[in-house]
Amino acid sequence: VQLQASGGGLVQTGASLRLSCVASGLTVRNYDMAWFRQESGKEREFVGSIRQSGSGGRIYYADSVKGRFTISRDNAKNTVSLQMNSLKSGDTAVYYCAAGRPPLGSIRDTRSYGYWGQGTLVTVSS
Repeated sequence: VQLQASGGGLVQTGASLRLSCVASGLTVRNYDMAWFRQESGKEREFVGSIRQSGSGGRIYYADSVKGRFTISRDNAKNTVSLQMNSLKSGDTAVYYCAAGRPPLGSIRDTRSYGYWGQGTLVTVSS
């Protein structure tokens, strides 16, 4: 299994970025696919996730990104994306995609995901 995240970069406050996570070795619609981020020196935190199709495909977001970030899944491309709008300096972090099959109460827990991408750095300058 491999998750390849891409799309990070350096942008100014208020700009947009789109991250992509291409999966190989697993089918994204059969897994919960999540995005986490980690600032230097801090713990990895939940950004958002999309439930596997069998669980309805519902999408969840952290309060800090709700209304600005959008997760989508392209089953044909076996890809999950994170559209990030109105970026703030506080969004600066390494962003990771992850795959797993967590119970609903554990979707925000990093331990619920067994597969991780390598991370892509997003830097938002003010």
